[in-house]
Amino acid sequence: MDVDNRADQRPDPFAPGHFEKILGSAVLAVWGRLPQDVQHDLFEEAILAGHASERDEGLRESLALFLHDRHPRTADA
Repeated sequence: MDVDNRADQRPDPFAPGHFEKILGSAVLAVWGRLPQDVQHDLFEEAILAGHASERDEGLRESLALFLHDRHPRTADA
């Protein structure tokens, strides 16, 4: 007998990081329509959150390239 497990595969809305993930997806979806000052603030907060050490300077460039590749209107950080 086949059991439909799709309900079991839904993300738990109370799982750690779930809200961060869906909010991040929403921000990426509208990034190109955000004012440049908001883009800048979000970009800088992401860099701060993503830095594990001073050796992570490549993160700034990688994130900028990621955003530029997907959103042509992205302001230079």
